[in-house]
Amino acid sequence: MPSTPAPKIVVIGSINMDLVCRTPAMPSPGQTILGTTFLTIPGGKGANQAVAAAKLGAQVYMVGRVGNDDFGQRLLNGLNQHNVHTRHVTITEGVSTGVACITVDRKGENAIVVVPGANHALTDRDIDAAEEIIDAASVVVLQLEIPLPFVAHVLDICRRRHIHTILDPAPVPPAGLPRKLYNVDLLTPNQSEGELLLGQPRTHHVTSSKIPDPKQIAMDLLSRGPRTIVLKLGNKGSLFIGREGNIEHVKPFKVKIVDTTAAGDAFTAALAVAHSRNMDLPTAARFANAAGALACSAFGAQPALPTLADVEQLLTRRRD
Repeated sequence: MPSTPAPKIVVIGSINMDLVCRTPAMPSPGQTILGTTFLTIPGGKGANQAVAAAKLGAQVYMVGRVGNDDFGQRLLNGLNQHNVHTRHVTITEGVSTGVACITVDRKGENAIVVVPGANHALTDRDIDAAEEIIDAASVVVLQLEIPLPFVAHVLDICRRRHIHTILDPAPVPPAGLPRKLYNVDLLTPNQSEGELLLGQPRTHHVTSSKIPDPKQIAMDLLSRGPRTIVLKLGNKGSLFIGREGNIEHVKPFKVKIVDTTAAGDAFTAALAVAHSRNMDLPTAARFANAAGALACSAFGAQPALPTLADVEQLLTRRRD
């Protein structure tokens, strides 16, 4: 019998080069200090999610922009090597490829400056050019490292054509998420992002014993328009709640934590793959938890993203 073709997933979002500098301490204004290591690592939430979905067995198409520079070519080559289709990644003249300048001290604290570059050059014409692959997609995945009006335009198109949408609302805009962007099939914030979306102070790194109830956060977000909320809870797993009133907490997988970079991207990509393979939501959430956990067990963003075989092996160990 002929093999079933891999489901089509379209990821529309950012493509960045991460410039990572490790240093004993953060420099003060005007201070120069010596760092210990410097790395250039492919990143950007959109590109991370595209690579993650491809490694999980999906047929992935990336829509985005890079600059006409060395970083842009390296990022395109990397996406191609991971079997991500890049026909709709536009090389943009006169603007740099997006970069994230990341300084990490010996305590693991970081300071990040993101220069969007070509990511903010995306226009409605990019979507018009990708109309054919969007129409054939089982799911379209978006994030917020690209212009918000552009995200709104994509969601409008997908709603009219009844295409399943997943929005990873990161980074949370300073003024909050525009109301129309809540009208998605699946919203996937982590708890800190959920609190920011609701106008609450973040509890990340807060030692107060009064921690907001994740269920209440998810329910409040659900009331704003999404069909389903999946709240990423880090080492506490994940929580999903749907319009039908179904609520389930999915336990985490225990792995040795090396680096949490891109764990959320692996999680969101796994949810897209799970939907494209018609998994029910509890099964999809366990699949995503496994992918997110495995992404924490190696260093870097895209190099740490797990394969489908890795995830299935972890799921099998849990059943045993």
